[in-house]
Amino acid sequence: MAVKILEVKKESFPTVRFIGKRYEKGPDWDEWWQNDWFSILESQERFTLNGDAYIGAVHIVNGMPEYWIGMFFPIDAVVPDGFEYVDMEPLEYAVCYLYDKENSGDFYTMDTHNMCLEELRTLGLKRKEDDWCFERYCCPRFTVPDEKGNVILDYAVSIEP
Repeated sequence: MAVKILEVKKESFPTVRFIGKRYEKGPDWDEWWQNDWFSILESQERFTLNGDAYIGAVHIVNGMPEYWIGMFFPIDAVVPDGFEYVDMEPLEYAVCYLYDKENSGDFYTMDTHNMCLEELRTLGLKRKEDDWCFERYCCPRFTVPDEKGNVILDYAVSIEP
């Protein structure tokens, strides 16, 4: 596998409002680009911890995965028409900074997820089961490839406090 973990950091956020769209069978990023939905969210006051990052998230609800695409906002943020939201409790998470070519196909696999979980175990961090995992697409480290054509994807996993 070509994906490398550059580093792992523990982070946290207070209660936040995640505004976006919910999907049952997996996220549809093409739909977001075609409808220019991020520009609607970008006009809102955003949660400053993650700045302008686009978020792809998943968590388990009643035994089934629920997928989301959107952005983090302050808890009192107004939800624009046509969008959904979920208020997320304060969360501790570990971020694996993944390094590879965006189009390699390796970023978005269970092998990469499991590699991150194994790295967390070696660092003594325990995944919080059935809680949030999310990909944080930050500019410019994800949008501007380095001299080798690689980008950095932030992959976050909820951890036990």
